[in-house]
Amino acid sequence: MDIEAIAHTVVDCGFKIHTGLGPGLLESVYEVVLAQRIEQRGLRVLRQYPVPIIFDGITFAEGFRADLLIEDRLIVELKSIERLAPVHSKQLLTYLRLLNLPLGLLINFGDATFKAGVKRITNNHTEFASSQLRIHQPKPTKDNSEERTI
Repeated sequence: MDIEAIAHTVVDCGFKIHTGLGPGLLESVYEVVLAQRIEQRGLRVLRQYPVPIIFDGITFAEGFRADLLIEDRLIVELKSIERLAPVHSKQLLTYLRLLNLPLGLLINFGDATFKAGVKRITNNHTEFASSQLRIHQPKPTKDNSEERTI
């Protein structure tokens, strides 16, 4: 399954969860439910995946924990807050760079609508041909990454 198909599955599962549970629960609740729904679709999900950071020649075994890593190809960072801040997109882009992955999803279950709470963050992602999620034009950044609103 290509990364765009994986992302489509995650967004579909997230939409159904947001519609069914609504906004306002703890992030940990959305994480466990989303992981279970994605696994039901036949995808491998790792929760709270530890990612090492190498800095100044020293490896830190747990530099951060990715909320969800799907099929070792897609990071999903979850929030349950009133409104996303720019730092959340930057955080996910840093994760993508450290793992050398092309695409991540930032999903905020705290927003009133699911559409308002989903962002695609890319890191030199070029495989858009099959994307069913491309709705708005990307906002290019200085560092060749992109942020997309779904």
